[in-house]
Parts: sequence; C-alpha cells; structure tokens
Amino acid sequence: MSEPIRFYFQNALREVNGVATTQTILQHLREDLHCTGTKEGCAEGDCGACTVVVGSLENGELALKAVNSCIQFTPTLDGKALFTVEDLQLPDGRLHPVQQALVECHGSQCGFCTPGFAMSLWGMYLKQEGQTPSRCQIDDALSGNLCRCTGYRPIIDAAVRMTELPHAEFDRAAVADALRGLQRAAGATYEHEGRSFHAPRTLDELVALRASHPQALILAGSTDVGLWVTKQMRELNDIIYLGHVAELKTVAQAGDMLEIGAGVTLQDAYAALCAHYPDELKELWQRFASLPIRNAGTLGGNVANGSPIGDSMPWLIALGARLVLRGGGGERELALEDFYLGYQQKDLRADEVVRALRVPLPRAGLRFRTYKLAKRFDQDISAVCAAFVLTLDGGAVKEARIAFGGMAATPKRAAAAESVLTGRAWDEAALVEAMAALAQDYQPLSDMRASSAYRLKTAQNLLRRFWLETRLENPLPQDAVNAFAALA
Repeated sequence: MSEPIRFYFQNALREVNGVATTQTILQHLREDLHCTGTKEGCAEGDCGACTVVVGSLENGELALKAVNSCIQFTPTLDGKALFTVEDLQLPDGRLHPVQQALVECHGSQCGFCTPGFAMSLWGMYLKQEGQTPSRCQIDDALSGNLCRCTGYRPIIDAAVRMTELPHAEFDRAAVADALRGLQRAAGATYEHEGRSFHAPRTLDELVALRASHPQALILAGSTDVGLWVTKQMRELNDIIYLGHVAELKTVAQAGDMLEIGAGVTLQDAYAALCAHYPDELKELWQRFASLPIRNAGTLGGNVANGSPIGDSMPWLIALGARLVLRGGGGERELALEDFYLGYQQKDLRADEVVRALRVPLPRAGLRFRTYKLAKRFDQDISAVCAAFVLTLDGGAVKEARIAFGGMAATPKRAAAAESVLTGRAWDEAALVEAMAALAQDYQPLSDMRASSAYRLKTAQNLLRRFWLETRLENPLPQDAVNAFAALA
C-alpha cells in the first residue's frame, strides 16, 4: 500500500501523492507549490541557485542543512521540514537580516542566483547564532553558490553585515515538535505508476528489502543518482532509500578503528575524521565538493559508487580502511582496496548493502598526507588525488601504502613504488627510485581534465612533496609547499 509523502512546509503539514518517485524537490516547489523563488541553474548541484534548507531530527534534535533541491527527490522529504527563500520574511513583514544585508551591501545584480545565496547565508546565520563569521567560514558556506555578476565581494560583505543587524529568532522547538509528529514507527513505501520508493527505518528492514528487491537502486544522498535523472534522463525503477535508517548514521570508536556508518553525511564523517587527522584531512574536507553536497552525500555512498576519481577512496585505502557489508547471511568485512574489481565493478553481492567503514586511527611512527589536484580550489573534480602513508621505525620505512585516484580505472595502490620504499631509509635516494617506479604502477588516460603525461608527472611530484614534508631532517611545514595555504 502506498503511503503519502508528508513534510512540514510553511508552518503546516503537507501531504503529497501523485508525483513521480524521482520528481525533484525543485520541480515540486516550482510546478506544484508555485514557489518560484527557488531557481534552476545547472540541474546538477553545481551552481546553488536551487539551494533550500531541509530540517530533520537527528538524535531527537533539529538539524538544518542547506542542500541542492535540483538533485534531491521529493519522496526524501518524508518526515522532514522544507524551507525556501519565501520563508525568510519576518512575521511582521520586515526583511530577514540575511535579506536586509544583501540589499544594503548590493549583493544582487541580475538576481537569478540571489535566492540560493540567501538560503546558504540563512543556513550559516542559524549556526552562527549572532556571532560574526570568519572569512573562511563565509567562503565554505558559499562554496556551492555561483554568481556571474557581483564578483562575490558584496555578498561576502552581506555575510558579515547580517550578524550586525538586530537578531531574528527561529523557533527550533516548534519545528522539532512538528517533525516528531511526522516520524513513522516502521518503514513506508511510496508508489507511483508502477514504481516504488521504499524507505526503511531499521537495518533489518533494509536488509529484508534488499533481499526481496535485489534489482532496486540504493539511494543515499542523491548527489550522484540525482544527475542520472536530471542530466542523463534515465528512468529509475524501484528505489530503496537509506536516509531514515538511524543505525547507518552512527560514528563510534572501537579499539584502534573509527567506525562510520554508511548513512553518515560527508560533512559529519569528515568532521569526525578530522578530529583525529586535523592536519592531514582538513584541506581535503574543505575542497570536497561544496557544503550543500557534503550535507547530502554520504561517505558510504561515495565509497559504494566507486568512481575512479572519487576523493575519499585513495586516502581510505592508504590508511588501510575496511568495509563492512551486510546481507541476508550476516556481515562480512573486507579491505576497501579489495572491494574494487574493475571499472564500476565491485565485490558486492545482490543482497548486500554497505553498512559501515572502519578507518584506522593514528599510531606511532605514522606519516600521512593526502593531496588533491584540480583546476579550482572549490567544488572541482580531481585530475589526480594522492594519498601517502608511511610507518617509520626509526629512520627506516617499515610499511609504505600509496594510493591514487584519477590514475587508473579504480582507486589503486602503487605496488612497485611501495616495494621500493619498504625496508629502506626514508631518504632522497629511495624517493627518486620510488618516483620512477610509479611509471610501472600507472598508465593513466588522457581526458578533459588532464593528459596522461601530466597525471604521471604530478603523481611523481606529489610523492616528492610528501617527502619534503615528512623527511627526517628539516621537514618543511605544510604551508611552505601548499599554494592554497591561505585558503585552507
């Protein structure tokens, strides 16, 4: 039996039936609700004109996150709250401080992108609670919004000015109470024209659904799948949505591992990981897509997707992360590097789902770095993503683990280079031999992002940069060899 989609919108409960299982929130807003402030620019989560804020209950508390409505499906709103630019005006008719600041600072020219900027700023406004944001916080909050007119300075000025204006309260308690009344005791299925959108609430329900619907598409953050619909015009059949399974949203330390559930967002996962690897992962966290994408996408989905240019897999593989899979027969665990069998081929059985990732925590003698090469600092796909992990015993390399993305059909370790380094002194002679060995490990392709020769040369140069930062005598501080040090 099909259940309606129920969500909180403009201070009231809204029930939705009769829309496609892959209708986007943006389409629902503009075509069904006639709320046309939210704009469509790119339809792929890049430009931010469609930014909205979605509220959900996390551990009983209200969490508000800016996301791209152009790639999120309407059924994912079930049990949540939706806020758009139409909701910002204050009850007495005055402009919200976000809007007023944009007016005062001339933060809008053609105006097309302005609603998206306003919602990203509102999301930050709620988190700042009256505190003036730093320039880095502003840049991060606006990393998913593009403007062709203003040059950004007036918008950045508005981000500061909004906290100087009289504070506007937001009734979190009322929204949280409304959402508590929308939570379902068990999983629900929404159906339309022969297609089903299954939303389990527990891991057991998820496993049972996977067993009975082995051909169904697993949907987590929709940051990749959404583009299949909006850009590739694919027709999706049955969908199993992970967004309501609380057991997949946990982060816990177990021994020398940090276990991250497959449903933990990229933003929350990297926050937890950077608590243990602050210097090693901070820049990659900042440069991984945009905040709205990190708010929606999941680390488990990033890994399960298995893109050869995904930024998480190289460093996870280099650290020795392990993948926990759950199926009808129970759990099985394997090294992440063994999960990828070939291009878009994975060791995942028909009845299995990714349950969690287990990431090793720092240990004595560990030297770890990860580097991203792309044409822009923010929100760009890597040409090469590199990760280096050495375990040193005195001055010798006890173990070397090197992994790259963008260099092969899958994220791949550099076996020849690792062999050169293992057991050697960590000196320049070993480095030079290992750099040469990378040519045996990889024969990268040329494409729109980089040529084969560029990829190989930069991979070798990144290994040298790693040596400069971690050599035993006179190691260079990271900001001395980082072109983006001021931004990161």
